[in-house]
Amino acid sequence: MELNSRIIALDVLRGLTIALMILVNTPGSWSYVYPPLLHAKWHGFTPTDAVFPFFLFIVGVSIHFAFKKYKSGQFNQALLKIGKRTLIIFAIGFFLNLYPKFNFDTVRIFGVLQRIAIAYGIGATLSLFFDKKTLIFLLSSMLLLYWGLLYFLVPENPYAPQTNLVKEIDLFLLGSEHMWKGLGFPFDPEGLLSSLPAIGTVIFGNLAGQLISKSSSHLNTVKSLFIYGAILTMIGWFWGYIFPINKSLWTSSFVCFSAGLAMLFLALLIWVIDINGLKKWSSPFIHFGTNSLFIFVFSGLYVKSLYLIKLTNEQGEKVNGYNSLYNEVFVPIAGKMNGSLLFAITHIIFFWALVYLLYKKKIFIKI
Repeated sequence: MELNSRIIALDVLRGLTIALMILVNTPGSWSYVYPPLLHAKWHGFTPTDAVFPFFLFIVGVSIHFAFKKYKSGQFNQALLKIGKRTLIIFAIGFFLNLYPKFNFDTVRIFGVLQRIAIAYGIGATLSLFFDKKTLIFLLSSMLLLYWGLLYFLVPENPYAPQTNLVKEIDLFLLGSEHMWKGLGFPFDPEGLLSSLPAIGTVIFGNLAGQLISKSSSHLNTVKSLFIYGAILTMIGWFWGYIFPINKSLWTSSFVCFSAGLAMLFLALLIWVIDINGLKKWSSPFIHFGTNSLFIFVFSGLYVKSLYLIKLTNEQGEKVNGYNSLYNEVFVPIAGKMNGSLLFAITHIIFFWALVYLLYKKKIFIKI
């Protein structure tokens, strides 16, 4: 028996992850950020580390509902749709990396949107062609293969920041000038090899989508998600003792741990919203969810554009618009630390106002 009534919690979780992405990506100053709003420096897990895998998880859930209607004779049509969307998302991500300098000699190749594109494209294709048992086999193989590659192909310190296979492959294929250098050396947290386990995160979402659509009631959905989520979280936690939980490497333990948490959180949202009807609070996140990728892209362009604005402060120094807004408006109101947080929250409200207007006008920009 399939559960036909739409689950609002799915839309809320999608929008909530986008709002949290904006929160953690837009502090007033990176020097003043509360620890839970920062990624783990290397091994470990913070609330911020849950945001991206939660989004890929919900991508996987959406894949199930978007493509379950296709029969084998319609696969070409579905593949065309998948391929087109994959290329568009990847191209937009590459454009964001180019903007505003458009220097192809030093542009970073990969990024958040590029990872979404790759994980979506391959995850959706696998989900289209293979049944549940085969997907579980492929998922398990991906996670074990990735673990084996990292452990056996680097003789010493295989999971260290500067001696891991993920970095070496990106260096070889892309060159250091086309990689992220946020750690002080070339390493890309959205690199090529680590996209393999990220596909696994999408497949976990697809399997959760199958579970949801086969459940006979919302209560059964909550029970199943809670059980599988708890098991996955524990698997990831214990696996982390030998293959550390690491978002930057997107380790297999990280995949299991974060997917388990996503299932638990989704179960909680379904229980609160769809079973108990407590949904008024969730409206802003539904608005974010209806134009999720659009507002994420817009927020990235907006922030980069603020840096292009040049102003003169009271000391006669030239500053960019982003820093000026933080220092001249938010620091006097709330101080450096709380002002940085208020800066991010204010921008969430600003971007919510935009998606709310689009929602009211029934404008849904699909990427």
